[in-house]
Order: sequence, then C-alpha cells, then structure tokens
Amino acid sequence: MTEHPTSHEGRQPLAARSQERTRPRQQDAAPAASPATAAIPGPAAAPGPAPGPAAGPAGLDPQAAARREGDRLRFVGAATRRIARGIDLDEIVLGLCRASVPTFSDAILVYLRDPLPVGDERPVSPFVLRLRRSDRLRLSEEATDSSSETERLRLPVIDPHGDLTPAAELCEVRSGGALAEVLRGVRPVFGDSAAARAALPELLGAGRTVPTGHRAILAPLRGRRRVIGAAVFLRGTERPPFESNDLLVAAQLATHTALGIDKAVLYGREAYIADELQRTMLPDSLPQPTGVRLASRYLPAAETARVGGDWYDAIPLPGSRVALVVGDVMGHSMTSAAIMGQLRTTAQTLAQLDLPPQEVLHHLDEQAQRLGSDRMATCLYAVYDPVAHRITIANAGHPPPVLLHLGGRAEVLRVPPGAPIGVGGVDFEAVELDAPAGGTLLLYTDGLVESRLRDVWTGIEQLRERLAATARLTGPDHSPPLEALCDDVLDMLGPGDRDDDIALLAARFDGIAPSDVAYWHLEPEETAPGRARRLARRALSRWRLDDLSDSVELLISEVVTNAVRYAERPVTLRLLRTDVLRCEVGDDSPQLPRQRRARDMDEGGRGLFLVNRMARRWGATRLSTGKVVWFEMPSRGQ
Repeated sequence: MTEHPTSHEGRQPLAARSQERTRPRQQDAAPAASPATAAIPGPAAAPGPAPGPAAGPAGLDPQAAARREGDRLRFVGAATRRIARGIDLDEIVLGLCRASVPTFSDAILVYLRDPLPVGDERPVSPFVLRLRRSDRLRLSEEATDSSSETERLRLPVIDPHGDLTPAAELCEVRSGGALAEVLRGVRPVFGDSAAARAALPELLGAGRTVPTGHRAILAPLRGRRRVIGAAVFLRGTERPPFESNDLLVAAQLATHTALGIDKAVLYGREAYIADELQRTMLPDSLPQPTGVRLASRYLPAAETARVGGDWYDAIPLPGSRVALVVGDVMGHSMTSAAIMGQLRTTAQTLAQLDLPPQEVLHHLDEQAQRLGSDRMATCLYAVYDPVAHRITIANAGHPPPVLLHLGGRAEVLRVPPGAPIGVGGVDFEAVELDAPAGGTLLLYTDGLVESRLRDVWTGIEQLRERLAATARLTGPDHSPPLEALCDDVLDMLGPGDRDDDIALLAARFDGIAPSDVAYWHLEPEETAPGRARRLARRALSRWRLDDLSDSVELLISEVVTNAVRYAERPVTLRLLRTDVLRCEVGDDSPQLPRQRRARDMDEGGRGLFLVNRMARRWGATRLSTGKVVWFEMPSRGQ
C-alpha cells in the first residue's frame, strides 16, 4: 500500500461536521453521497488491481470515488504512523484510540490478553481479555446545547455523559466459543454478522449490545505468533454505517497495533532484564564497617542501556578493614555487564582470602584471560585499615583516586598506573599511604572525567578543583556530607559529558583511636585462656565496660582454647571499642571452626554454641597466614 504524505490526520471537530450537514449540496456530488460520509475518511483500498468506477460506493462518480479512496489511504497512513510513534504499551494503545476517534469511529474499546505473553513464552491458561482502554467522541459545548444532537450521538454501549468503561472489565475466552472462533479467524467482522452477534455479548458482558446496521466492527489483534487482544470500533447514528472496505481499514489498524504491542512487550522484558542485571551485579546497599563511612553513585551511559561494564564494591575484611573496589569493563553493553559480574564475583572471592591488593589484581588478570582474549578492564583495589590509619592501593590502568583532606585540600594520589586487566604477563605494584581521619577518598571510573569534550587529565583536574570548592563551603574543620558530595561531583557533568557509564565510590575515613584498641600476643600454652581472661578484664575496666566482663571472659576463654589446640605460633587477641565491642582471635591454623551439636556425654563441642547464643554476631575468616575468629557484643545501653 502506498502512503501519501499528509499534514493532518483527517480529524474534524463535531461543530464543523454539524455546520457541514447544513451546507447546500454541491452540484457535482451524487444524491446518495451524504455530507457526513464525505467528512470522514474512508478505508484503504484492498490489495490488487485498482477498482474501476463501478467498484466505488453506489451512486458515486469515478472522481468522488477516487477522492474517497485517497482519503482512506491518507487516513491509514497517518493512523499507522501515529501508532508506530508509541514505544511502551500504553502509548501504542493510546495512539490507536486517538487515531480512530473521531476520524474513523465514534468510540473504541481495546481488550488485551492478561497477562500478555512475551516472545516464545507459552501463554497461561485460561485465556483472559482485560479492557485496557476505551475512548469515545466527546461533545463540544455547542453540541451539548441541543438535546436532539445528544440523542443522535448516544451509543447503546457507551454513554457520552457516563463512564468511559461501561463494558465488562474482564472476559474469559471459552475454548470453542463464539468469541474464540472470531479471534481465531483473525479477520475483522461487522457487529451484526452472525459470528459477531454471538461473540460480542461474551466480550462486552451480558446485557450490553452494539449499534445495528454495520455500525460496529470486531477486529482481533494478532501479534507475530498468537492473538493478543481485540478492538471494537463503534459508530453513532449521525454517521453513515461502516462499509465493506472499512473492514480493511480496521485490519490495518489492528495489525499495526498488535505488532507494536509485541515490540513494546519485548522491549519491556529487555528493560526488566537490564534492571535485574543492575540490581544483582551492583550492590543493593553498601556495608557499614567500623571506622569508615561509604556512599556511592551509578549512572548508565543511556536510559536505554541501564547497566554496563562499570562496577564498585566495598568488602569488609578481618581486623575491621575494608576493601574498596572500582572497575570498568570496556563497553557498556549486556556483554560488558556479564563480564563485569564475573570479575566482581572473582574480586569478592579473592578479597575473602585476604590477599594483598597486587595479588588480587594478578588473579583478576588471569580470570579475564580465561574469559576471552579481548576481555579488557581497568580496576583499582584499595584496602583501608582504620586501626593503623593506612590505605594500600594497587592500580590496573584505572584513573587515580582523589583524596580530599579535612582542611579542604584535594590531592590526586600518586599510584603506579599499571596495565589493564586482561593484558596478561604484567606485574602489579601496590603503594601504602596515610589515610588521615576526616579525609575522603574518591574512587571513580573514567566516564566521570573523560568525554568527547575533554581528555582524562583535564577532567581529573576539574574534579580536584570541584572537590576543593565543595570542601571550602563547609569550612576547614568539617568534612562535607558524603551524599551531598557525591551529588555535587556529578553536577560537574555538562550536556556532552555523558559518553560512558559512571561509577562513583566515596569513603570517609573516621578511623579507630589507639585508646579504643587493645592488642596482645599469647603463646599457644595451656595458660593462654586464663591470661586472655585477665587481659580482657583489665581492658574492659579501663573502658568502663565492667558489666560485660563475665560474658566476654567466657567467650574469649572458649575461642582462645580452641585456637591454642591447633596453633603452632603465638595466638593474637585484639579488642576494639566502637559502637560495639569486637573481639578477634587469630591463629596460624587454616581450618575454620564449625558449630556442631554436642551429645550429652561429650566433653567438648559447646564453645561455639555459647558464642552463637551470647554474642551479637560472630564469624570466622580464613587468612593467607591462618584464620581469625571474631564476635561482637553490644556496648552499654544497646
């Protein structure tokens, strides 16, 4: 079908049609052609040879018939373009309604399958249709003054002054029923045909009728693989009834609408998958480890691709330390997101082994090579120790971090750049730096500082200046709030600066004061548990936590006894006082303790049972030099 360009969709207000009905007939118009018929575009011509003069409506000369055929073609072209403009399901259905009413019909009802099947997905049973949208011709103020005009426009199924959806909300299509047969036939049918007379009451509900005399069309909506709904077009008594060629127009509208709905449903599923990828591959929330506060942001390159190859992570480590990770896989496609998920999982696993940062990057490099020869990524891995107030950083081709000091000075840290992950055969180097209390470390991906309008080092300098300017607003004695700082950093992006995904991780170093830490070495002897109890009692007395003495001494005795049993080197005991009291016992045995249920006659096996019952939390972590078992007790007032 050839579409002729048009600057309008053939709509006319009701008042214009009322005036046209009172206009004298033109001399060249046949007596049978009413003005209302000429005001409404007719249907598109059927495929095949062009009809001759006799193929037009009765009483129309060839020129009038040709004009009507041109009107039909222009209407179908404009209507299908309007439907095709929709992206989501509601926009497509709305486009069908707006294109049909009032140009083609006075009212329309659109039913869709509930739920809509996606792609090759097998539809659920039973076959249920839900009224998705209805629309009808609304009267202008001039027309509402005439009661006779109102009566002529009132349709048996839709009241212009009443609810827009008086038809049944849900309809279950019975297998082998009249409605199922019409839907299976795919082709639109007139409402007064034998098939439609039996099918429409089933669709609209009992007691609801449609206008008689070819004033209703029931058009199935068939997608690529199955029927997904139905549309009912209705005309009032003031307009001519539908003609046979109007069935072709209804078929065109139904086909374009159904195909558009299929695409919208598939697009919605892809958007859902992208959202799920982002939700599962990026942390839902950041941990709150002792001595550091965290904030993060993630911005995709475009709303149509909501997840890409950038990621960030914060992983608690033994000894109240925390690993801070930011990485960037080449590209921002679904493939990049999948590779990112594998590398992030690998980094989490390596972090739990408490490997040095350079060793973590080395193993990530090997993993990237196993994934493929072209799997390239950059990554920055840092470990912060709040007790020592130090941070160890290793870099694999990533932009350097920026440290914002408490006084407002922003510093780009000098970290060996290294080669990207996936190159292979490259050694990575780690550097240990001071992490002053009150300082803020900003880790980011290159999408924040690099774009078509600026190179990466220009962007890093702008970021440094932005951080310093933000810190000056809060004064030299106060650090800017983390969340507000992240938002302010993202505000530096201009209209042309969003070429890539952006991952941002900010860490505020609070640290743990030396006065809140107690640390000892215990020889693996039988006297070690008793000495551990005495040392813990003195520390708790110094911290004025004597009310926890009995519980803490009992649990420390059990954990130290288990450590001495397997250790060959001195056992470490450390107490940390923060918002909770944390006890850590380390030894050189890699075997992790497991809680088991002791039998009545067993002499041992109840130590971890007591720890599990009395401690707020507890756990065990394997280290490269052995393991550490820890537990936490609530401080006073918790």
